[in-house]
Amino acid sequence: MPELVFFSGTMDCGKSTLALQIEHNRSAQGLAGIIFTRDDRAGEGKLSSRLGLVTDAVEVEDGADLYAYVVDHLSRGGRADYVIADEAQFLAPEQIDQLARVVDDLGLDVFAFGITTDFRTKLFPGSQRLVELADRVEVLQVEALCWCGARATHNARTIGGEMVVEGAQVVVGDVNQSDTIGYEVLCRRHHRRRMTAATARAAALSPDVLPVTAI
Repeated sequence: MPELVFFSGTMDCGKSTLALQIEHNRSAQGLAGIIFTRDDRAGEGKLSSRLGLVTDAVEVEDGADLYAYVVDHLSRGGRADYVIADEAQFLAPEQIDQLARVVDDLGLDVFAFGITTDFRTKLFPGSQRLVELADRVEVLQVEALCWCGARATHNARTIGGEMVVEGAQVVVGDVNQSDTIGYEVLCRRHHRRRMTAATARAAALSPDVLPVTAI
């Protein structure tokens, strides 16, 4: 039976790499897929991983009907055996509904990849709808690590290396950007304390730092 599967995890856990691997494995077997993405780090119409792998994709715009796109593709004689949707957290809830309809009405597997919560630990609307509708939710087993070495569970937005908790939910950036808007994965303890790798280094170098009690 076709399924809507949501592969979720923090940044740096290999979501896009897995999406590219699924595309490679299925295309190697002679299958054809449609790849949707939005706001990928490599630019418009690209699906990329931090390992340097990249492939072409369909950039999803505001208001785009993903079900209608697949139907139109098939009606024009195109082939589609499955659908991949990367950066699915950026999709609107109604676009997630459209992906579910691709599964139910067209009989195609849909593999969606995305992070669940934003830098404020709030659910992305697209991810929330996927949790509500998906046949399966798979938490990726490649663990991203906080700077302290613990398992990273939260995504943090940084400006100049310092964590921020206010601002628009979607601002495209990347990890390891210290001079502009960037992102970093943290364990819950250090996310609560707003302690990034940069601020931890600064604290360690300061001769005036005193021990603090646990929050």
